[in-house]
Amino acid sequence: MSNPIIEIDDRSGFCFGVVTAIRKAEETLNSSGSLYCLGDIVHNSDEVQRLMNKGLKTITHDDLKQLHDVKVLLRAHGEPPSTYHVANEKNIEIIDATCPVVLQLQRRIKSSYETCPDAQIVIYGKEGHAEVNGLVGQTDGRAIVVQDLADLDKIDFTKDIELYSQTTMSLTGFSDIIKEIERRVAPGVKFNSYDTICRQVANRVEHLREFAASNSVILFVSGKKSSNGRFLYEECKSVNRLTYMISNQSEIKSEWLVGKPTIGICGATSTPRWLMEDVYDRVKSLTENSL
Repeated sequence: MSNPIIEIDDRSGFCFGVVTAIRKAEETLNSSGSLYCLGDIVHNSDEVQRLMNKGLKTITHDDLKQLHDVKVLLRAHGEPPSTYHVANEKNIEIIDATCPVVLQLQRRIKSSYETCPDAQIVIYGKEGHAEVNGLVGQTDGRAIVVQDLADLDKIDFTKDIELYSQTTMSLTGFSDIIKEIERRVAPGVKFNSYDTICRQVANRVEHLREFAASNSVILFVSGKKSSNGRFLYEECKSVNRLTYMISNQSEIKSEWLVGKPTIGICGATSTPRWLMEDVYDRVKSLTENSL
């Protein structure tokens, strides 16, 4: 039996926001040897561990209040204004790695909140997600977060509505939310929606579906904490039932690969390239020696 063709999807892996955050962390660690990060720098435990080995320390918001005179990195997800206030009070140097797309969205929401005081700011996103917490913080905590159609009951449809989206949400889901609000909004009420979904993330969906369909089996590499990873994995699995989600090469089962002529390896926006390459090397070893 000939060896299978193994391919890493060239469009999988870190988005530019995560690339920037990792670069800033490594530059600071190389110059000072120590750096705190507010929350996991990326939703991938293997990459977090790699940076911890270089001196990165992950902290919580409660930890932040106990620190002073140190450097703290804010990851790509962004933070609410309260975090900057705490840092200023504690003489903490902020290494701000907020994704430019997220930062622009924060500013737009803050502007809407200040210029449309009577309107409801609604954010299509995941309650409690780090990015969403930062967005809600621009409205003094008053924004309404909706994750699906069932959450729309939180909205008063007799009052003006300004709708935004977390940058990594589904375009289809956002469209469904807009249609339902338009259906339910009262006559004369102003409803504005703003498509603030990152295309670098959104445009991966169709590409990954094509990639998954073109391979016999798919190994989707992603951290368990990554919501983007779970979403993209489900998209792959919807077109190729032989799609397996793994954190790293140690989770590969050789029986998945038996008799498969093509094996595709892909991942989330939080998946480092080196991790997919490790998976490639392991698959190559298994298929050359065992199949």
